[in-house]
Amino acid sequence: MPRFLIEVPHESETIACARAIKVLLQTGSHYLTHADFGCRDGDHRAWIIVECDTKEEARGTVPPLYRDGARVVGLNKFSIEEIDDLLKHHDA
Repeated sequence: MPRFLIEVPHESETIACARAIKVLLQTGSHYLTHADFGCRDGDHRAWIIVECDTKEEARGTVPPLYRDGARVVGLNKFSIEEIDDLLKHHDA
């Protein structure tokens, strides 16, 4: 199943961090309750990895309060064979 990285920014004030964390934890969603936050390092975003069929479905896992500001990136892995083949076909 496709995997997506969701980045959810929020304001830098302590109260904004606490609210964002609470909103994600209260959803009860396994994905959202396991979000990683950068707040203690001065980066006021949460990162979540979800498995969904589409990018739109992944965005839909974000609570409405933060959905519009969220960035959703499709993730993929590569094998060395795939990369070797790609490089072989594109060598000059």
